[in-house]
Amino acid sequence: MAGIGTEENPLRVAIIGSGPAGFYTVSNFMKQKDLVVRMDMYDRLPTPFGLVRAGVAPDHQKDKSVTRAYDKSAQTPGFRFFGNIEYGKHISLEDLQQYYHQVIFTTGAQVDRNLDIPGEDLAGSHSATEFVAWYNGHPDFADLEFDLSVDSVAIVGMGNVAMDVARILSKTPEELADTDIADYALEALRHSKVRNIYLLGRRGPAQAAFTPPEIKEMGELADCDVCVLPDEAKLDAVSLADMEANPDKNVEKNVGYITEYAARPRSNKKKLLTVRFLVSPTELVGADGRVKAIRLVKNEPYLDDRGTVRPRATDVTEELPVGIVFRSVGYRGVALPGIPFHESWGTIENDRGRVQSSDGEQVTGLYTAGWIKRGPTGVIGTNKTCAQETVQCMVEDAAQGKLWSPGSDDIESLLRKRQPDLISYADWQEIDRVEVTKGEAEGRPRVKFTRVKDMLAVLSR
Repeated sequence: MAGIGTEENPLRVAIIGSGPAGFYTVSNFMKQKDLVVRMDMYDRLPTPFGLVRAGVAPDHQKDKSVTRAYDKSAQTPGFRFFGNIEYGKHISLEDLQQYYHQVIFTTGAQVDRNLDIPGEDLAGSHSATEFVAWYNGHPDFADLEFDLSVDSVAIVGMGNVAMDVARILSKTPEELADTDIADYALEALRHSKVRNIYLLGRRGPAQAAFTPPEIKEMGELADCDVCVLPDEAKLDAVSLADMEANPDKNVEKNVGYITEYAARPRSNKKKLLTVRFLVSPTELVGADGRVKAIRLVKNEPYLDDRGTVRPRATDVTEELPVGIVFRSVGYRGVALPGIPFHESWGTIENDRGRVQSSDGEQVTGLYTAGWIKRGPTGVIGTNKTCAQETVQCMVEDAAQGKLWSPGSDDIESLLRKRQPDLISYADWQEIDRVEVTKGEAEGRPRVKFTRVKDMLAVLSR
């Protein structure tokens, strides 16, 4: 038999997850000119692209343009997409070992971390992930309801996801009408009574996790003022010293915008976004089973043993009346059947993408990339170098024969028996065509299908 990685005997790779890390796995394998690879990509949804479709804010269409490159990768000879197929349900690790030499898991970090404070289980307490997936039309979240009849909302966290939530709540329906936001979400926001949005960060302006473009946008909203308390905008001595010792242009830009907003007078806009620093939630206060307020403690910055600026609580407290609280304080992956998992980190156990057992030994044939590999850090493009590192390990291991020994390569027959509603990439292209056509009629990028049954109906199933 010809060596593995030749036309006669291609290296067969399964990719579980079709987000950025999955597609950058494909493009990195495409660069291996001396290696013939057949790649099958799996996703439990009928639609590819992961958080680019279901996580990137609808008013950030430029960020979604990366799907053009992913679509180009999908045209690679030997690439197949198996949508509507769930690992652990329709296909197992044992199945994959019968059909592939290697499998790479790129399933992301799907769930929010909790605040771990009293009252977090009250009605009106939500994860930011749920809200983002809801307004983006993710089928798993399309039936959720958010009580937008309240006057005030608090968002705990200052990463870009928290900023997205704050911005969507702050925008007018007209600002969102030409996006690909889910129709039901646009209708709900059209009737929203929310007028006060609080964005709460436990650290100071110099440590905020958002990027300059995100905070800049907050000052450009059509009918929402942005407010920063002057005392919280003023940098403390610890932060000033840290900025001098570790210059960062993004930090300087962020601080500049915050300083500007603190000096900006209030206009007559209907909504108010208040960005708060150095405050941590200690309790969600309820009445009749619903959130009615959030209790905060004031923090002060200090330098820890590693030289990192961190917050610590003081004895100063306050209470904000709010009807909804969204938590956005970090994300974690979900354990997969048969795959070693680091519970406290929320990632697959691995070394540079090679999956490891609990005792640190490499597990033959198993790899990982993306947030499930390294944790929820970086932007979309960060996954390119992350996948590159893992693919290099996969190529090295293939050259050394550290592979599974599959038999048949006709896995599609098995998949169609277990899931008759399997979605191919051609099927996705038809769903995509219909969404885009509907969008063009309304002056929008697309009108999304938000239920799997409607996607299947397009395909006459």
